[in-house]
Amino acid sequence: MNLYLANVLMALIWASVTGSFSPINLVFGFALGAVALSLIREQVGSMGYFFRARRILSLMLLFIYELVLSSVKVAKLVLSPKMDLKPGIFAYPLKVDRDAEITLLANLITLTPGTLSVDVSEDRRMLYVHALDCSDPDQAREDIADGFERKILEAFR
Repeated sequence: MNLYLANVLMALIWASVTGSFSPINLVFGFALGAVALSLIREQVGSMGYFFRARRILSLMLLFIYELVLSSVKVAKLVLSPKMDLKPGIFAYPLKVDRDAEITLLANLITLTPGTLSVDVSEDRRMLYVHALDCSDPDQAREDIADGFERKILEAFR
């Protein structure tokens, strides 16, 4: 049985035993089920579920970090008396090749202040990104490759 499905079932069983199907109780039941499954993970024979969950959590934490960092950068740019902006569009060569991964990367870039995913090439090898400050597009490409794209590849491959 898929460990994720078992974890969801354990959360539902927890909610039915406690008599409360509130969202916080379901989340608590899910966390309790994850702890129980982690205790017997060697007997069940699947460690991938826990590694993937850890990697997805790492991607979420990276997004929150980048969100805060870029929000501060954009605020500094906007509030500075002399706005020295060099907006532009650059092409980013994609390492991810699945539609879901490309969509996730494009959405993470778009949700980060100061950047916007514009388009994906027909062959799905390039992502076009608009940046509020595109003074160093090579650094922007490197930041995406070392950040979001690397974490996506780790979490979903």
